[in-house]
Amino acid sequence: MQAYEFNTVVRDGIIRIPKQYIGRQLSSVRVIIMDNTDIPDFQPSKQRFSAMKLKTKGFKFNREEANER
Repeated sequence: MQAYEFNTVVRDGIIRIPKQYIGRQLSSVRVIIMDNTDIPDFQPSKQRFSAMKLKTKGFKFNREEANER
């Protein structure tokens, strides 16, 4: 497999292959599209996990039943 890399503009869903590559016998190709538009930097949420309380009075836990699932 031979790899060729080039930049082009997609117009109406069509990717133009540069002239220097058209003369080669390209019968089967693999296309990887990498978008060059700027992606905003990931900003993690500053909200932290806080503890929570559960009322378990009257709750019956059956280990065998839980393991069946």
